[in-house]
Amino acid sequence: MGRLKIYDISIPRESILAERESLYLRKSAEQKIFTLLQLNRTAVQLNGGKPLKQPQGKGLLIRKPSHS
Repeated sequence: MGRLKIYDISIPRESILAERESLYLRKSAEQKIFTLLQLNRTAVQLNGGKPLKQPQGKGLLIRKPSHS
């Protein structure tokens, strides 16, 4: 599982974005794919075990869950 980093709101957004970009660019292609797969697993868990994307005929449809 990845780490959650909480930033101080007094830090400028540009410096946070630069830090994140730097971390991303240092990763190998394998690490980037592994991180993406981890993110997908986490998203499914947070969505009650249902995938966020579902096949809908041709292609994928991304939709928000309906709140009933």
